[in-house]
Amino acid sequence: MVKSSIFYTDLYQKLQMKIKDFLNSQEEFLSGSTAQSTRAVGDAIEHIIGENFDSILGKDVCSGYSSDFARRAMADLAFEDNHGLYYVVDVKTHRRGTKFSMPNLTSVERLSRFYEDDKNHFVILMVSYVIQGVRAVVEEVLFLPIEFLEWDCLTIGALGWGQIQIANSNVILTSPGYSRRSWMLELCDALFEFYPREIAKIDKRVEHFKKVREQWEKRRD
Repeated sequence: MVKSSIFYTDLYQKLQMKIKDFLNSQEEFLSGSTAQSTRAVGDAIEHIIGENFDSILGKDVCSGYSSDFARRAMADLAFEDNHGLYYVVDVKTHRRGTKFSMPNLTSVERLSRFYEDDKNHFVILMVSYVIQGVRAVVEEVLFLPIEFLEWDCLTIGALGWGQIQIANSNVILTSPGYSRRSWMLELCDALFEFYPREIAKIDKRVEHFKKVREQWEKRRD
C-alpha cells in the first residue's frame, strides 16, 4: 500500500491550519437569523470550503478536484493527489458549547467496499467553531482519514448495515499515523458485537407483535 504523502507526513497538520486561517479570513457571511441556526452556519461553511478547497490544497497537492456530489453521496468533496491516490472528503461542522452532537460518518458496508482499493481514502474534515455576534470563529479544524479516529470516540448506529458515527463531537480522539489494517480489523470486531445485539432487539419486537396480532385476532370487525 502506497502511504499518503498528506497524512503520513506533517502536511495534513499544515492543511488544518491553512483551512482554519482561510475560514477566519472570510468576510462576515452570516446574518442575525442564520447565526442562530446551526444548520445554516454549517451549510455556509461547507459551501465556502467546497468553492475554495482546491486552491487551499494547492497544485503541489491536488491534481484533480470535484465538489459536485449528490446530497446523499458518500462525501462532499473529492480530489486526487499527485501520486494518484484518491480522497473523498466528508465535511462536518460542530458548534462548540452545544451539549451533544452525534454526526453520521458513513455506512460500514460502503466504507468496506471503498477501502478494497488501497488508493482510496475516506477523509473527515471537521470544523469546530463558536459564534461571536454574527461571525463564525473557527477554533479548530481536523483533516484526517477515518482510520485516524479512535474507536473510543466512535459508535455504530442502527441504519442499514450499520452507520459509523462520532459518539460526541465534543470529544474526538485521534491516533495520527494509525494502521488502516488495524482500524478495519477493529471495525469488524465492533460489528461482531453490534449485529447480535440488533438481532436480539428484532427478536423482542417480533415477540411483541405476535402478542399484538393475537389480541387483534380475538376482536370482531
